Amino acid sequence: MNLTECYEILGGSLEDTTGRLASEKNVYKFLNMFLNDGSYNLLTDSLESGNADEAFRAAHSLKGVCLNLGLGNLFKSSNEFTDALRAGSIPDDYKAYYDKVTADYDSAVNAIKQLDPVE
Repeated sequence: MNLTECYEILGGSLEDTTGRLASEKNVYKFLNMFLNDGSYNLLTDSLESGNADEAFRAAHSLKGVCLNLGLGNLFKSSNEFTDALRAGSIPDDYKAYYDKVTADYDSAVNAIKQLDPVE
């Protein structure tokens, strides 16, 4: 899969992201680095342990990474979850937010893993 196809799946703008990161080669590099970003895992662990402050920080970090990389779908769902966690407690309906973030995260990871290298 090429970067254009990948960004269609991710719901982002390759043109905007390339503008921020200076080249498609850098976009490819940083997308692959995203696969090792611990924000999603920290979010999961924080929710399991009931640590609302850490869950907020993790969701906020994930949102920021997604904004910079142009991961539009995951940015939107992580932004909504960040807002829901902003009050300092885990909302009763957190599972719906988490399930959406998880679906968007899994979709992003799958798309990135299918990327053809950029030369």
